Amino acid sequence: MSCDFLEIATDGVRGLRPYQPGKPIEELQRELRLTEVIKLASNENPLGAGPRARAAIEASITEISRYPDGNGFALKRALAAELDVPPAALTLGNGSNDVLELIVRAFVTVQHEVIFSQHAFAVYALATQAVGAKAVVTPACQWGHDLDAMTAAVNERTRVMFVANPNNPTGTWSRASELERLAEATPDYVLLVVDEAYYDYVGEADYPSCVDWVARFPNLIVTRTFSKVHGLAGLRVGFAVSDPAVAEILNRVRQPFNVNGVAMAAATAALDDRGHVARSVAHNRAELTCLKAGFDRLGLDYIPSVGNFVCVDVGPRAAEIYSILLKQGIIVRPVEAYGMPTHLRVTAGLEAENSRFLDELGRAIGG
Repeated sequence: MSCDFLEIATDGVRGLRPYQPGKPIEELQRELRLTEVIKLASNENPLGAGPRARAAIEASITEISRYPDGNGFALKRALAAELDVPPAALTLGNGSNDVLELIVRAFVTVQHEVIFSQHAFAVYALATQAVGAKAVVTPACQWGHDLDAMTAAVNERTRVMFVANPNNPTGTWSRASELERLAEATPDYVLLVVDEAYYDYVGEADYPSCVDWVARFPNLIVTRTFSKVHGLAGLRVGFAVSDPAVAEILNRVRQPFNVNGVAMAAATAALDDRGHVARSVAHNRAELTCLKAGFDRLGLDYIPSVGNFVCVDVGPRAAEIYSILLKQGIIVRPVEAYGMPTHLRVTAGLEAENSRFLDELGRAIGG
């Protein structure tokens, strides 16, 4: 007698749909028998990992038969020095996604509510639904977060508020004065989580480093990742900075050895490779400018972005244009699931990749 396992799953899990990542290069090569594929779908660093991280990876291979340091001592010490925070304020994760999910698991139940914005990162909704909590989605304002609306949505059942700064997939961002006002208005029983995955790419003068505010706001949690500017997406390393009392609770639900030894060695070395970070930021700025200029030439609207990607409005044929690009070996990201059915999200790749994408996009639009 067979069992309907969906029926015995928890209420929150029954309604979930798995997160859909960008299509892998290998899958497209296999499907369409292509040899050359350009992937501009997943906001990865096109320059890859830096030389210091690569050297650390090679050196750490000899120890892969051993369990990693479950407390991440070396990486926490390096992060603490870099960010000027105590090691006890840090929680390591298997990517920052892991930390976001830990926050919800530790503090949210079916009796609670979680606030996030329309068009925000999909993982906020997935983590909320998985525990059976109520998602409160506030309307976006010009594709970005309406922080006043988020403040107004708080009630006694609210436990977590997610703010992505800058936001994925829109690339929009909140200014220091706006976020500080939100932090001041957030009750102490609500955890304000500021997701700064794309922090390193932002050059605007009034963009805040919310890590600097953690000592002022004990209910503030800031998450960051090594997947973007450091080029370590395949190794999955992220972290949270919070009040040590919050970090202690997160570490109660964190899985032992959730970050592998090779990843921690690479991340520790990457922190010290300022040259690679500077090259990556400069490259991204130049290539984002080229992409936007290309969209202007094609007469396409796009959302101003301070990340390493940009969302371009290609009109009602977005799904068709995405498919046309795939057949030419170019992977971008459709964002219909984010309530943006006419947009495609494009990562700033290498110069030649972006040039080819713009050429093929022009042909697809004209066709």
